[in-house]
Amino acid sequence: MPGEESRTKVTIFTSSYRIKGYIDLIPGARVTDYMAEAKDFIAVTDAEVWELQLGGRQIIAAPFLNVSRDHIQVIAPGT
Repeated sequence: MPGEESRTKVTIFTSSYRIKGYIDLIPGARVTDYMAEAKDFIAVTDAEVWELQLGGRQIIAAPFLNVSRDHIQVIAPGT
């Protein structure tokens, strides 16, 4: 299992959801490079899925979630 130092907190926006969680990113690597090398899905751990609108409710929490790369509109580290 990857060490805690390789976990990078991210917020992902799709057209319908805001997803908060962690991706496995080598220390010093950029999220941009991670996305450029990603396959069809990215793994998000300790994931929370929220409705997109302001004040939206949490829909699900899961220890692991695959997110379709094609549906990601924005991904921001450390938020």
